[in-house]
Amino acid sequence: MTITYQVKNAVYVNLTNRCPCACTFCLRQNGATIFGSPDLWLEREPTLEEVIASVDGWDWTKYKELVFCGYGEPTERLDTLLAVARHMKEHHPDVKIRVNTNGLADLITGGKTAPRFAGLVDVVSISLNTDDPKEYLEVCRPKFGERAYQAMLDFAKEVRAFVPDVVMTVVDSPVTSPEKQARCRAICDRLGVRLRIRPFES
Repeated sequence: MTITYQVKNAVYVNLTNRCPCACTFCLRQNGATIFGSPDLWLEREPTLEEVIASVDGWDWTKYKELVFCGYGEPTERLDTLLAVARHMKEHHPDVKIRVNTNGLADLITGGKTAPRFAGLVDVVSISLNTDDPKEYLEVCRPKFGERAYQAMLDFAKEVRAFVPDVVMTVVDSPVTSPEKQARCRAICDRLGVRLRIRPFES
């Protein structure tokens, strides 16, 4: 069972298979690996102790970043995520902590989550995906329905007060026009976060 894995100069943490979205472009639609990683489908969710043991098994003189990004949405296990981040801050304070998320933590947990990231997370990367709420429903297929798009935007705006670097991402694909990317950039500018156009991975 793969709890942590390497991508370039970062170690990624795979906490869960659960995700409230079923995005049409998601890598997990195509198999159980990412960027040559081992099989990421978890037989069960690892305990906090197992996650910390796996994280501690890496030589942190060789890696610059710990990233919460597996085959599920990491904020499905927000308590565990933050406990591991706290452990890293205590033992390896020079390592950056990044969370790759769909931005639906508030809907997942039923409460405001942005303040909980303070002092523990250095970068939050949120999947914006589109400038259009209707298209978001069609492409991301969130179980929360129409509430999801605005909740994601609200989280992005709120978490910037607690995390130094907040970025929203859009997948660069044949159907993502420059005009759409410009509208997404305008949304990010309004929220006070930066936009990253990330390459489509098939």
